[in-house]
Amino acid sequence: MATLKVLIFLIFINRCFASHLSEDGRLNFLELATKYGHNAIQYIVNTEDGYILKIFRIPGKRKIPILLMHGLADTSDTWVIRGNSSLAITLANDGYDVWAGNVRGNKYGRNNIYLNPDTDKEFWNFSFHEYGFYDLAAIIDTILNITKVSQINAIGHSQGNAIFYVLCSLKPEYNKKINFLIALAPIAFLQNIKPPLKDIIEISPIINKLSQILNIRELFKKDSVLIDIWQFLCPEPIIGYISCVKSVIFPIAGYDSEELESNFVPTLVGHFPNGVSEKNLYHFAQVSLRRKFAQYDYGENNIAIYNSEEPPQYNLSAVTTKIYLFAGANDKLATLEDVAILREKLPNDEYLLLPRRKMNHADFIWGRHMYEYLFPYIFKVLRNF
Repeated sequence: MATLKVLIFLIFINRCFASHLSEDGRLNFLELATKYGHNAIQYIVNTEDGYILKIFRIPGKRKIPILLMHGLADTSDTWVIRGNSSLAITLANDGYDVWAGNVRGNKYGRNNIYLNPDTDKEFWNFSFHEYGFYDLAAIIDTILNITKVSQINAIGHSQGNAIFYVLCSLKPEYNKKINFLIALAPIAFLQNIKPPLKDIIEISPIINKLSQILNIRELFKKDSVLIDIWQFLCPEPIIGYISCVKSVIFPIAGYDSEELESNFVPTLVGHFPNGVSEKNLYHFAQVSLRRKFAQYDYGENNIAIYNSEEPPQYNLSAVTTKIYLFAGANDKLATLEDVAILREKLPNDEYLLLPRRKMNHADFIWGRHMYEYLFPYIFKVLRNF
């Protein structure tokens, strides 16, 4: 009991002063862009099913806009938290018209015309399917409407690629609206995941049922006890780095302490993880367990929803947009084996295995030296178009 009281007191102090976070860990996208030399603009996107999203733009002289889409439990902030060596700032410095999107449920997407995320559990009834079918479609249309061009270029990370496959397979007309997609750490198939994540996925049906019983719909909510502990503990130079990075992030993403160093953690944990639905995590677990990139499995309700006992698979052969698959040899989430399966399904792709052998899932967005081992390949694609 005494230990619990001490922990509660420490959390209270952390909320009051946020002393453990760096300045960049406390700034939002607009503030970070300003700090690193750019005046960003916020736009509101309304989805077809009532969600309200905030997206951001760093205007540039180049005509074709570049849309950056973040990964799981992340936000648009991920593209700027490395400051001058982050991808969004680097692109903006080179004159590109940079747009950073967000999906429903994260801190920039906790609004709905009809539903309250804090009181209506129906608000959280979504997965990456809705991210692609509704959110990404609305974001792309908003960008095209504002810029008055016919196509965008796109760069995604992890889940931020999967939602493009969802959109372009279910709404094929969007293939013509996307010039190309650079898929960093491409996620779709997840049947070669290694422990410890594999072990968690195997018991995910039990976790899902327990979440339903306990009415847990949202994960990683800001100001929750879990996030308070995360933001208080992780920035500690030694204990925090061992507890949070070496024991949590690296076992899932792949080990690379050279690129995710302890000095960066007080910034990182101010932005990651961010709000996500429990249903989204379970949908990815289903993809892994069923070994199929398919829509959400509602079990006995599939017939009523899909008119089939099995949820439909996403037709990747309909994804005709040019896709550049950038893979990392040390990526424990987007494994080389699973990326190979994706390559077989996509009709218009090119593949690059990054030369850096330690390249893990996180290095694509948070790596300290991305400008050396990643950005030259991104700019090569951009300049070819």
